[in-house]
Amino acid sequence: MPFDVDAAIEKALDCQLLDPFSTKALCERLKLVLVKECNVKPVPTPVTVVGDVHGQVYDLLELFKIGGPVPHTNYLFLGDYVDRGPFSVETITLLALLKLRHPDRITLLRGNHESRQITQVYGFYNECMRKFGGPSVWQHFTELFDFLPIAASIGGGLLAVHGGLSPSIHHLDQIRILDRFAETPHDGPLADLMWSDPDPEKTGFVISPRGAGYVFGHDVVWKFLHLNDLSHIVRAHQLCMCGYQVLFDDSLSTVWSAPNYCYRFGNTASILEISEDQSRFFNVFGPAPESDRNRPGAAAAAISAVPARGSAAATSSATQAEGAAAPADRRDDRYFT
Repeated sequence: MPFDVDAAIEKALDCQLLDPFSTKALCERLKLVLVKECNVKPVPTPVTVVGDVHGQVYDLLELFKIGGPVPHTNYLFLGDYVDRGPFSVETITLLALLKLRHPDRITLLRGNHESRQITQVYGFYNECMRKFGGPSVWQHFTELFDFLPIAASIGGGLLAVHGGLSPSIHHLDQIRILDRFAETPHDGPLADLMWSDPDPEKTGFVISPRGAGYVFGHDVVWKFLHLNDLSHIVRAHQLCMCGYQVLFDDSLSTVWSAPNYCYRFGNTASILEISEDQSRFFNVFGPAPESDRNRPGAAAAAISAVPARGSAAATSSATQAEGAAAPADRRDDRYFT
């Protein structure tokens, strides 16, 4: 039976799961689209930039109400579609379907959670096992993650990445020649782009408290912008209680798009609307109304949303980076992402 994308989108918009065979067909077809996209994908303006959404599918639907539906709005998502929230399958399924149906109107970048290792600890793997009784759906999506681009050039003047910069990357061409079609490594430039964070109190590059990537200062950003003739860097990866943060004399922005993160942080969220002249506006929004969450299975999924601690996979350096920010011992909520 042929795969009907439009029918699948209708199901996904109603937060219904696709069967594993349909999920496999979706992922195989989308790989053929993503393999044609370069590491640094050119994205025209106007565009709406979205930060971490982390399996909060009802808040993703609320986001589309705020920002406008695809394809009427051109979207750039910065990664971290899965883990933490209870509806990672529904979230990545909807975004993958929209990308397949409207490939020129939605761009999906890879975040640090689009990884086999991280998803085995922070919820997505367990969610797939619970909802489908086996790992096949998780395998289909994690193989798809290897095909996602790692950066975007917005209107030729802004760089978008999930995390931040790398001491190994000085020019965009160095990102363009990276081999992205594999599991994200624990270290090196690809990992840095996924894991690094800016810090107004630092200069240069400093080892990150996450255990992967770096923390970098204003001097690093200004030098990179100058060398690449860029005006701004937009990234996600860090919780912002007001939904966004602007640093370094308006040269770098963080956009965070998961309101009331993990259903307990009480933060607002935002999307970043970039106009044709590259001016920027943060459209701030809150969680979806409770009335929109009263759908079959929502309560049961939310109850089991918190991932188990102590998995064997948690011994890797990248996974330790996430574990270091666990609720009981985190030093800074910004790194609980």
